[in-house]
Amino acid sequence: MSIETLKELYVEELQDLWSANDQMEKVVRDMANAADDGDLGDALEDSAGEISQHSELVRQLLVDIEADVAKEHCKGMEGLVKEARKHALETDFGFESLGDHAIIAQYQRMAHYGIAGFGTVAAMARSLGYKQHAKTLETVLDDVYGADRMLTRLAQRQIDTDEAAD
Repeated sequence: MSIETLKELYVEELQDLWSANDQMEKVVRDMANAADDGDLGDALEDSAGEISQHSELVRQLLVDIEADVAKEHCKGMEGLVKEARKHALETDFGFESLGDHAIIAQYQRMAHYGIAGFGTVAAMARSLGYKQHAKTLETVLDDVYGADRMLTRLAQRQIDTDEAAD
């Protein structure tokens, strides 16, 4: 593979993010179903819906610049998804909320990967003069940050509840 321009790199990064999102959406739905806490399950289900919408936005950005509308398999997210399945879905926990903590930790690892990716492509879009793309990507970035903060609040609430039970 040879990348010679910022636009080519931008396209490749968008294609990678599309793949990353699709992979993440599937495991987030599985984690939503596995969550013991109803609020956590609902938050994850909402997040999965947003991830799906973000994938469609990425696809539209590729269409807009007449790029190859295809995914580039994201090996980074593939690894994070494997870790999420292993550590949050395939592990037996001593009590339910411990599993919820693992789900939150794995979700946030994947979300932070997305934050890095969307932040980078938003900067590339600005550099390329794609002002509407940059606005769209910054909105996606805000959504991902918001979901991350929500999961942090749920984790803290669960920790407080666990400590009160001790």
